[in-house]
Amino acid sequence: MITLTKLNGQEMVINAELIESVEKTPDTIVGLVTGKRFMVRETVEDVVALVMEYRRQLPPFWRKVAQNLKGQ
Repeated sequence: MITLTKLNGQEMVINAELIESVEKTPDTIVGLVTGKRFMVRETVEDVVALVMEYRRQLPPFWRKVAQNLKGQ
């Protein structure tokens, strides 16, 4: 899970494994595999760094499970 900030300043926590895309428009848009999209204050680079840090913290077994889920 990673914490992101909506444009109104409200924090939200989302499952990093559900992120499908991160777009840079004037604002950053995070798209999930569920079809939901969120505009956030963090930059694309910030979101990528948060996801990478989240994945580094996963035990090796769960990293492999997460990679397999992405391939489905």
